[in-house]
Amino acid sequence: MNNKQKVVALLKSIETGDAEPIGYIDANKYKQHNLTAGDGLAGFAGILQTLPPNSARANTVRVFEDGDYVFTHTEYNFFGPKIGFDIFLFENGKIVEHWDNLQEIAAPNPSGHTMTDGETIISDIDKTATNKILVLNFIEDILVSGQVDKLSDYVDGDNYIQHNPQIGDGLSGLGKALEYMASQGITMKYNKIHKVLGEGNFVLTASEGTFGGQHTSFYDLFRMENGKIAEHWDTIETIPSKEAWRNNNGKF
Repeated sequence: MNNKQKVVALLKSIETGDAEPIGYIDANKYKQHNLTAGDGLAGFAGILQTLPPNSARANTVRVFEDGDYVFTHTEYNFFGPKIGFDIFLFENGKIVEHWDNLQEIAAPNPSGHTMTDGETIISDIDKTATNKILVLNFIEDILVSGQVDKLSDYVDGDNYIQHNPQIGDGLSGLGKALEYMASQGITMKYNKIHKVLGEGNFVLTASEGTFGGQHTSFYDLFRMENGKIAEHWDTIETIPSKEAWRNNNGKF
């Protein structure tokens, strides 16, 4: 079984209760970055034990691999319906570290897209490195530095497909959303990019910043086409204050 298959099986076991995939985790090394869970295998088991019986669901829509990392895009019922990105680090075929970002499922956005529909086919494997650089530059220029005049350099104009629940398709939809947020005094600021992972035409970033003044984790998945960003999915999660953390590993 390859690492992608191990991750999909582990996530599905949250729903089925199958004990075998727990064996894909290195019990001696497992480090947890979900701040609501205790560290190690005991923390993982502990959070599963608190779930209401037969309530959990996990449907992995997309799975990708970048070196020793596997990252996924999953529809959950996990203490309520959520969309999650998960990142797993492997060492010698076992999972040694896990990060995630969860957001409650919202209604379709102004263009009718859900948080998980859209393209799933991985292509352009030879362009993985180039696409990762493109996305890194996009985040740094647009979302960290606020150079919105450069948007058209990175985004495929009004062919751009958007899955954020609040924003419509195209550069025009993005522009309207940014204008509305500004009019309401809502600020969204990316301060630091922690991870850029990719496989072919898909790139996932994990970034830290603020949204509406709250410490926030942003996970963004981009699909590239013809050298530009053609599709985008994301989850936005408020990072709890440190006294509420169940482990001391940090979100990132």
